[in-house]
Formats: sequence, structure tokens, C-alpha cells
Amino acid sequence: MIVDDWHTIEFMEGWRRQREYVDAILHDQAEDCLAFCEHPAVITLGKRTQKGSVLVDRHELASRGVAVIDVDRGGEATVHNQGQLVGYPMVLLSRHKEDLHWFLRTLEQCIIDALDVFHVKAHRVDGRTGVWVDGHRKICAIGIHCTRWVTYHGFALNVSNDLALFKSVIPCGIHDADVTSIALESSSDISLSAVKESVSHHFQKHFS
Repeated sequence: MIVDDWHTIEFMEGWRRQREYVDAILHDQAEDCLAFCEHPAVITLGKRTQKGSVLVDRHELASRGVAVIDVDRGGEATVHNQGQLVGYPMVLLSRHKEDLHWFLRTLEQCIIDALDVFHVKAHRVDGRTGVWVDGHRKICAIGIHCTRWVTYHGFALNVSNDLALFKSVIPCGIHDADVTSIALESSSDISLSAVKESVSHHFQKHFS
């Protein structure tokens, strides 16, 4: 799997790059790729987003420079901002296993293993896609789209980002849970680059 770093990039530009890369995979012109990036503050709404999931008037959000964008991934409302590690695995599942359930669980395991390096004990919660701490604090949201067995979109792992913006939405449509980050769960200062290295290692391990 190729690992690329797009650094800080507007969400719409990242979405455009993904579609372009997926097209290259479909034409047998590209290998599987994991692209890392950060996005300036934005709220994205997946295909399953329920009415009322955005709790703040969109005009007010716009005045704060926060766009609200409907996207074609699964899942519901989530937040991206600086200090959050976003990962876009663009993977031809036919090279591995044509099973979206397997792919989602493998994504979760990659993040769980990567967090363990930093002594953050994370896990799955039955019936709730993503990665959790202590069963009720979500540290990583996951939402994908798949076309002709090629995946895009991916995960948003909270590293050191400001979580206040999450109060503007019902994250992932879940009312009875909080969000957390590596910075809140760890007693040490962990850099985004170190998290990228750990996540990259475990993606290579699971998707080799």
C-alpha cells in the first residue's frame, strides 16, 4: 500500500483527489493508497444523517468559517479540524476480500493497534462503527463509500484537535456518547507525525 501525505487541504479538494485516484485504480493505473491529511474546520454529513443532526444554524457556522457539506460516504454527521488525523484508504477490495464488513472491521483494528502504541486502550462497540475508549467516548469516526469494490473516504482520528466544534452536531447520530482524543487520553504529548507513523505501520501490516 502506498502512503501519501496531503498535509493540510480543504475538504472539497481532498474529495476531488480521492475521486481522481479511485478512477485511476478502476483503470488499473494505481495501487492501493492510504492518504493522510488535515482539514480546516468543516462539518460533513454522510448519507444516513438524520434531520436535526446539526445543532447550530448554518449561517452562524458560515460566519465562523465552518462549512457544512453533504458527502457520499456512509454514516452521519462528523467534524474535521486541525489536529485531527484524517486517513483516506483507497483500496481495491478485489485485491484483498470483497467484503465491506471485513474492510470496516480491519480499519478499526488498524486504529486500535496504532493507539495501543501510545498506551491508549481502544476497542470496538457492537453495532457502532468506529473506535472507542471505555465504551462511551469515540476517538475515531469511520465512514466510507465503495464503488465497484474500490473504497474511498475513511477515518477521522482525534489527536490534538479542539473538540468544541463537535458540540455543533450530534456526532455520528449518537446521543449517549462523548468524543475524545489522544491528547485527552494520554499523559504524554504525542505528535501528529508519530500517530501517522503508527497508523501507517499497522495499515501496511493488515493490508499487505
